[in-house]
Amino acid sequence: MNTAKKRFTIYQLSVCALMAALMCVLGPMSIPIGPIPVSLTNFAIYLAVYILGTKGATASYIIYLLIGAAGTGVFSGCEGGIGKLAGPTGGYLVGFILMALICGFVMEKSHSKTVITIIGMIVATLVAYLFGTVWFVLQMQCDVWYALTVCVLPFIPFDIAKILIASALGKALRTVLIKSHLLPEHK
Repeated sequence: MNTAKKRFTIYQLSVCALMAALMCVLGPMSIPIGPIPVSLTNFAIYLAVYILGTKGATASYIIYLLIGAAGTGVFSGCEGGIGKLAGPTGGYLVGFILMALICGFVMEKSHSKTVITIIGMIVATLVAYLFGTVWFVLQMQCDVWYALTVCVLPFIPFDIAKILIASALGKALRTVLIKSHLLPEHK
């Protein structure tokens, strides 16, 4: 069996590290709109999916999570630590793993068709919302409606905008990287 296909190449590892670094830069940038700020973390994940595909984007995000869990202030509001990850809104951070997997799967299966990829990103974001909301309700012992009004509904317009911008930018970056022979065409 050829194990080389299962391993990441040096290039893939380098780009995974760069995407994790981008997440570390964009994640703390946040817009306060209430008790929970709007973050650019999911925007960085959408871009990573376009550039790295499912495995690479998910690996980059997990690296970002580990950096944040170790205490580095890479989460929204320049916070970090296991307390933030295990806290009431940590479910959204963990749910982004599922989001990266679903986005990547849909993009790869649709061969990067824009409309299908955008629908995949929306569905993936809804799954992250669901995971995070259940986590929030269990942690805060509150009702679902309260969790939705605080943690989901205010973010929908921002997340739709991030999906549309990431789709356009991701597709353009992907095209440039393929033409530069830095990405294989079949991804």
